[in-house]
Amino acid sequence: MLIAVPEYLASKAARTEAALEQCFAEWVDTPATLLEAMRYSLFAGGKRLRPGLALGACEIVCGDDAPALPAACALEMIHTYSLMHDDLPSMDNDDLRRGKPTAHRVFGEAMAILGGDALLTMAFDVAASSGDARVVREIAQAAGVAGMVGGQVIDLESEGKRLSVDELKGLHARKTGALIRVSVRTGALLGGANDEAMGALTAYGDHIGLAFQIADDVLDVIGTEAALGKPIGSDIARDKSTYPAAVGLDRARTLGEESVAAAIGALEVFGPEADAFRALARYIMDRDR
Repeated sequence: MLIAVPEYLASKAARTEAALEQCFAEWVDTPATLLEAMRYSLFAGGKRLRPGLALGACEIVCGDDAPALPAACALEMIHTYSLMHDDLPSMDNDDLRRGKPTAHRVFGEAMAILGGDALLTMAFDVAASSGDARVVREIAQAAGVAGMVGGQVIDLESEGKRLSVDELKGLHARKTGALIRVSVRTGALLGGANDEAMGALTAYGDHIGLAFQIADDVLDVIGTEAALGKPIGSDIARDKSTYPAAVGLDRARTLGEESVAAAIGALEVFGPEADAFRALARYIMDRDR
């Protein structure tokens, strides 16, 4: 079956955004400026990859993506908070995100920090509405000290150093891969996956997490600001270790393609219901933003 990945992600994004709007409607006692800062970043566009993975994994397992909507919303909220904080002057000091001024440029640093804090905190309230404590715990572990935040610390401490490929894989398994992996896993959990399906989808999440980071590193070298919606060459400017820096551009692309092939291979236990995930794995490496 021919799958149009942009349309697939757009359909999952629409489902997620409708559910996110319901969340905002319930936060009636929130200061208006805080809500505005949260909305500004959360509804600024983007691929909505992580909620798409959660909804898609649930759909593969049980034929319906609705059970995974709380996880999808929580994951996008956490991803957005991480971007709001990454863009701050004390972190990456970026002025553009998705083609728009970053939150701290519009609302000031304090409100960007608090808006990110609010999204992170409320994400767990939303995740808890799934009724499955395993989902809340897995998201916390993926976003926290052993996952995304821990990876960000290692990334900061690695500036100016040259990491090996194995060290890069370990870094990005936390910084980028953990949230992608848990997106697939929480969707599968909420769909009622058995051990075989959970193992296959977890492996898929691991492999596409690596492919996603490699593609990001490659795009920082060959992409365009117009397509990416943010300046290119920022990794080089901050002297960060990347896959192109470690092994060269061609070898980095090869590593990405190998990860895509491994991700597709992990889906062998599923039939055509996983075709969208197969196409998505290829899309991750072939994208221009």
